[in-house]
Amino acid sequence: MYDARRIKAYERLLTLGETVGETRQWCDALWEELVFDSELTEELVFYLEHRYLMDKVHCEGYGLTDLYIWQMDRYNLSRDSGKNTEACNKDRMVLHAFRDMVDMKKEPAVYVKKLTMGRGMDQA
Repeated sequence: MYDARRIKAYERLLTLGETVGETRQWCDALWEELVFDSELTEELVFYLEHRYLMDKVHCEGYGLTDLYIWQMDRYNLSRDSGKNTEACNKDRMVLHAFRDMVDMKKEPAVYVKKLTMGRGMDQA
């Protein structure tokens, strides 16, 4: 069945991916995973249209926003800045949050450990 909305989303993903410095292969691999997850596809379409997340998709209590924040924290840590600067590519981090959610759904325990540094969600 022809779905113009999906084709448009794929084209927009490729454009965004190129803009943020990802290869077409990376974007294609992400798309191939997303098309089998209708919730994530819907979330991506929404993000591409509105540039913010609905945050409806969750795994083990974590949503895309949590994964985005985790990406941001990793960026800040690697830059030793403690804050996101103008050089911080937020769209790239969102795309990586989608990639992380795909992977997290396959191996939740691995990501829960990364996200909590082994402490658990509700521990400081």
